[in-house]
Amino acid sequence: MNIYHLSMECYPVAKVGGLADVVGALPKYQNKVEGINAKVVMPWYNKPFVWEQEFEIVFDGFIHQSHHMFQVQVMKEKSNALGFELYLVKIPGLLDRDNPYGYWDESQQFLAFQHGVLHWLSAMQIRPDVLHCHDYHTGLVPFMIENCPDFQFLKGVKTIGTIHNGEYQGQMRWSMAQYMPWFDSWKGGLLDWGGYINPLATMIKCCHAFNAVSSGYMEELFYNFRGLESLVWQEKGKAHGIINGIDLDVWNPETDPMLDFNYNKSSASEGKWHNKQALCLEYGLNPDLPLFSFIGRFANEKGADLIPEIAKNAIEQTQGGINIMILGSGDKAIENRLREMNHVYVNLSIDLGYKEYLSHKIYASSDFLLMPSRVEPCGLNQMYAMRYGTVPVVRYTGGLRDTVQDVTSGGAGLNFKNAGVEDCVHAIHRAREIFWNKDYLQNLINSNMNFDFSWDKSAENYLNLYRN
Repeated sequence: MNIYHLSMECYPVAKVGGLADVVGALPKYQNKVEGINAKVVMPWYNKPFVWEQEFEIVFDGFIHQSHHMFQVQVMKEKSNALGFELYLVKIPGLLDRDNPYGYWDESQQFLAFQHGVLHWLSAMQIRPDVLHCHDYHTGLVPFMIENCPDFQFLKGVKTIGTIHNGEYQGQMRWSMAQYMPWFDSWKGGLLDWGGYINPLATMIKCCHAFNAVSSGYMEELFYNFRGLESLVWQEKGKAHGIINGIDLDVWNPETDPMLDFNYNKSSASEGKWHNKQALCLEYGLNPDLPLFSFIGRFANEKGADLIPEIAKNAIEQTQGGINIMILGSGDKAIENRLREMNHVYVNLSIDLGYKEYLSHKIYASSDFLLMPSRVEPCGLNQMYAMRYGTVPVVRYTGGLRDTVQDVTSGGAGLNFKNAGVEDCVHAIHRAREIFWNKDYLQNLINSNMNFDFSWDKSAENYLNLYRN
């Protein structure tokens, strides 16, 4: 079975969020199954990985967008360094940039990527068994292969759509249709939602099956999906929930090269303490105090707008009895507020930006991880934390419901119900009590490190979905 994963991100080539981690791991685990050949197709980026690996050009052609003609080159990484075949699509002027997102013409970029991929497959007479489309950036592919005559060769190929985050749907004005391959205008209803082209809605309408990245999140989409609730109900026979996994080769405290001190379950207490001492020394924190951390994008869906007040209230209410470490970037108002607070509270330390190596160090050093998410489709951070013996403190929503039960129910972490400052600070007080109960904390660390969040089971669930 030949599976082509289409995505804007893939770790370690280009990463913005959890999408990259999923696409960088899932095909590798799928390829462990005999008879499966999973590949990844993504845009070309001006990134270190691209320059450090050797590529060969396997296709060189042209596509038209409106009145413009663009060259399309497809490059294959020669060594299969990631455990799967990797193809990069380069379109000078559109897909030849430094980063995946943030450009004024990104809708045209995404259209060009999808058009370029399908043109390559059609021209080279490559017919996959499954095209696996990740998020709205590739959501028009199921429509194009069935309704654009240019891709008649691909008609009937099975398509799967995965919703990594339904908050982003790629909505664009109908004038953007000029950049798509030609299709009969009467098919336009498949693209339309609320008077706009909506790629995520199109994916749900046109794919053979779709899934959210946890069962909990799939349930929530029926009632809270930014206007697509009725569509999910209409297409519910195609809906599935499959929890993400994590790559245990990358996220392994015993072998992680990014840590100052490696450790396993039997040496977790000592290993975490040494890592914590090193991190606290670097950032001016007291290692004897419980260390709470936040890692992620400064976006409202992550509850990042709550973090400044959570930190302020928690530090003041405990009279400086905790440390808080924050790694992330995004909303400038949040960044500025944290900069101001960093000069006021000695128990608070921030690092603005995203540093992969530092995130690993923080997971290994922290006692608790804060996730006050308003929306959390799956969440990988809590899995990384538990893998490294760090206790998650999470809002009970989406994938966090599926992976973190409260300690009062024999679970792995601390839950709170509402995405608000007061509820999160109350959970921090509960966590602080656990920190000072060293035997209880050690048992919790050991229990959490025993959880199996590998991709093996989830990869098999995807394969079952393909087969069905």
